[in-house]
Amino acid sequence: MEGKRLYCIRGATCTENTREAIRTAVGSLFDGICAENRFDAADMVSIQFTMTADLNELNAATALRTAGTGLDVSAVPLFCAQEPEVKGMLPRVIRIMVSVYMAEGTALRNVYLNGAEVLRPDFARARTAPAGQPHPAPAGRSPGGQ
Repeated sequence: MEGKRLYCIRGATCTENTREAIRTAVGSLFDGICAENRFDAADMVSIQFTMTADLNELNAATALRTAGTGLDVSAVPLFCAQEPEVKGMLPRVIRIMVSVYMAEGTALRNVYLNGAEVLRPDFARARTAPAGQPHPAPAGRSPGGQ
């Protein structure tokens, strides 16, 4: 992959603990990462998720496979683990890390949605929302242990 290097794009979203809410949140998060970073499906290496223990209705990897996102992930290895529990942590959070080859020198755009902006306010800068997906203001909670 001449002229490309491996990058990891990060993001997170908060959601309710229902199958449909998790599927929608994961799909919106992944679509936001794709829209902000513009890469091809063939350049993805893997996608890793973590979920807080209070989200147990649907695995985030399964959610992505069934969310109907704009980029085909059927050939991409997906992995999901439980986020370590830390006192005071933000509840109902799904985190993502997409490993992808992109042009060397690419400025990455990490995506934090639905209250997860408090986890990384330095990354939660003003940006264009994916169509029909507002980016709400950060919740007034302490992110704890982040």
